[in-house]
Amino acid sequence: MAAEGYGAASPATATTQDGAKGAAPPNPAASINSPAPAANPEKLTPAQLKAKAKAEKQARRAAAKEAKSAVAAAGQPAQQSGSAGADSKGAAKGKGKQEGQQVPPKGVLVHRPSVSGRRPSIMVVEKDARSGIPECFSHIPMAKRIPTSQAHKDVHPAVLAVGQQMATFALKDSISRLKATLLAFRKVIESYETPKGNSLSRHFVPHVLNPQIEYLTECRPMCFAMGNAIRLLKAKVNKFDINTPEDEAKEGLLEWIDFLINERITLAEYVIARNAAQSINDGDTIVTYGRHRLVEKTLLRARKEGKSFNVTVLDDPYVGEGKELAKVLRHAGIPVLYSPNLGGLRSKVPAASNVFLGGEAIFANGSLHAPSGTADVAMAATNAGAKVIVLCETINFDRERVSVDALTYNEIDPERNTGDCFRLLFDNTHERYITGVITEIEFGGGNSPAQAILALLRKQEDPLIA
Repeated sequence: MAAEGYGAASPATATTQDGAKGAAPPNPAASINSPAPAANPEKLTPAQLKAKAKAEKQARRAAAKEAKSAVAAAGQPAQQSGSAGADSKGAAKGKGKQEGQQVPPKGVLVHRPSVSGRRPSIMVVEKDARSGIPECFSHIPMAKRIPTSQAHKDVHPAVLAVGQQMATFALKDSISRLKATLLAFRKVIESYETPKGNSLSRHFVPHVLNPQIEYLTECRPMCFAMGNAIRLLKAKVNKFDINTPEDEAKEGLLEWIDFLINERITLAEYVIARNAAQSINDGDTIVTYGRHRLVEKTLLRARKEGKSFNVTVLDDPYVGEGKELAKVLRHAGIPVLYSPNLGGLRSKVPAASNVFLGGEAIFANGSLHAPSGTADVAMAATNAGAKVIVLCETINFDRERVSVDALTYNEIDPERNTGDCFRLLFDNTHERYITGVITEIEFGGGNSPAQAILALLRKQEDPLIA
């Protein structure tokens, strides 16, 4: 056992810079277990104080090491070793991390230590939603919720609300998204004030409109109807003279948005439903897929006109919206046969008079962009000799791009995306499987080949920009 004080029994002495001998360095064990010695009446030099502090630090390290070894031998955690654990904590104080401590890799669940006897909590690391998507499909976008705190400071509250609704698919089809976007842009224009020294035609688009568009695109990829409307809106803004008063320009934009909603959405719905209902005759058997609002309005209008016909609804098993359409039609007095999946294609499609399908977009080469499963129905109907009629507004037409597959323009379903598989929201139907397209254009009764309509769109959109 070491001596209880500093004395002659010490094996070494401390030497100052002047060569004089001072107090011997303390024994490590004595500095921990024995009481403090009496104060040295002589004042220590700075060199002696430095040597003393260094010796005490070495003593603490040695004591902590001995305590840790003793605890490990007894099989007890170091946290329960009493004063030795306290000394160990004191030895680690002032350091960022203890020696040998490993940092867990990113994405690994980390167990936190128990507090007051409670179960240890788990730090849950959010998994990347796209981590399971193969590299060859990495170009396909997917909707995601963007926290409002991460949005650009210039994004209008109305646009924030629309973006959240799109990300959660509360606004699902292209026309509902388009209408909500235009109404939100209307509020943006109403609250806009041109900064001093600027003009609306030069400042509004890059500094006000573009942040709104970028936020909506981050929430969910922009549909073709939104892209067409935004292109027309920007063209309208650019046509204003730099000296046009702000109030006059804002009033012109608000009137243009109202005109676009009335002409390309509300009135287009009415005309398409009327023209499509004229193609239904008594005794016909109509086959449709899923639930599209234009098809629903068409069937209800034909029934209101007194026509008697049957409807077969083939549903998407992943979505199940066709069941709601079957309930609405049956409530209106229309005989309905419902199939929860595409298993009824072979037996029901050959007996169909017409097959009505709704579209999300039509490309310049006439191909149809529609919910997944539409292409299967169209191909089966064409092979069976039934007419395939697509109902689509002209605002959904893309005059510049073409599509020959379902991988160029598509979206990944965020609700059905796992590490094992994922689902695409849309598919592509080639023009040869489409008999005709009914739009709001009064040409040939509204039923024309897709490519024939493209030539009329240029004449139709000129008055919207003017």
